[in-house]
Amino acid sequence: MKIDILLGLQWGDEGKGKIVDVLTPEYDVIARFQGGPNAGHSLEFNRIKHILHSIPSGVFRKDKINIIGNGVVIDPSVFKKEVEALHDLGVQLTNQLFISKKAHLILPSHRILDAASEVAKGKSKIGSTLKGIGPAYMDKTGRNGLRVGDILGEGFTDKYNFLVNKHREILQMYDFPYDISEHEKDWFEGIELIRSFPIVDSEYLMNDLLAGGKSLLAEGAQGTLLDIDFGSYPFVTSSNTVCAGACIGLGISPAAVGNVFGTVKAYCTRVGGGPFPTELVDNTGKKMREQGAEFGATTGRPRRCGWLDLPALKYAIMLNGVNQLFITKIDVLTGFPELKVCTHYSINGERVDRIPFDLSGEIEPVYKKFQGWNEDISSCTEFMSLPDELKQYIRFIENEVKVPITMISIGPDRSQIIRRHPSQL
Repeated sequence: MKIDILLGLQWGDEGKGKIVDVLTPEYDVIARFQGGPNAGHSLEFNRIKHILHSIPSGVFRKDKINIIGNGVVIDPSVFKKEVEALHDLGVQLTNQLFISKKAHLILPSHRILDAASEVAKGKSKIGSTLKGIGPAYMDKTGRNGLRVGDILGEGFTDKYNFLVNKHREILQMYDFPYDISEHEKDWFEGIELIRSFPIVDSEYLMNDLLAGGKSLLAEGAQGTLLDIDFGSYPFVTSSNTVCAGACIGLGISPAAVGNVFGTVKAYCTRVGGGPFPTELVDNTGKKMREQGAEFGATTGRPRRCGWLDLPALKYAIMLNGVNQLFITKIDVLTGFPELKVCTHYSINGERVDRIPFDLSGEIEPVYKKFQGWNEDISSCTEFMSLPDELKQYIRFIENEVKVPITMISIGPDRSQIIRRHPSQL
């Protein structure tokens, strides 16, 4: 068997959580491979909105195995709240969720370091979610981190105190008041909760499941344009969000990869700082934000909104080897009299269709215009029942990026999905 991979192709918030929930019945196993509680995967069904941060989005489907891979960083206090919220909804996770021994832990002092560093940057801050993700990954690559497997052995408290004391020394460089003790109670309670779950050598588990004929779906967090290597650096996350990150974050061979599904929003959004060539700072952008309820699932911050960016999308498709596209939030564009799609950039008078090294430079998007639609599409069940203007918009994107759009989300609920038959492509 092969493992299929689902990723975001923009700056995150593409609707991956809903898509994973929709796809889960077709798989035996769902596995998260990177990121941490800075991710907010939103799912909606039975008129209830659910937001997951560290736990894979397959947990709402019964009898499915969910795995938090070695590439994920876990904040025990956030994990505890997430598990409790799921328990209140009747979701029992103990035998459904497996946690990698090699996943790293986010300490309370990581969150303090994150906040202190962001404040110190002043106007040049990168827009961190302040969840401690960056400092945790820095300790991981600096070979100082604590891993989930460490909580099973003797001397865990000593290891914890050693790392916290190191963080205290670093914090002396900042003029930043803090009280770590107010966070530690929940954190250690979260550690005890993690101990109640199966803590496994996930790389062996993943490969054993593949060898046993199980179908697996790897779930990415954030988006390709936030990748630490290939995103709009330095306004990026601290992990590899691209397809190759799944191999590292789960311990699987590239030869085991099957389909690569790319999720793309029908327009673009971004949270925090960083370049955004197609950003709309006018009433059109405001309308897009309001109709799309574009506020961060994790932070609550308003998202910056703009038109779809094809040079960036083509770049993401190339990096990931995407062979199917899933387009989300197309319903948000209903009622716009005119739509635009960025087909090229104009840089110093030259028209290009590739992302430059420095996206923060003078870039003028070159747009193609489309007529909008006013029809309510929220109850459509087939592609051919969509407005002609919308079908033209979708077919233009497909033709430009040379990848079929096989799934269209027309609303927030898990039932509001159109699957396209090959005859419709």
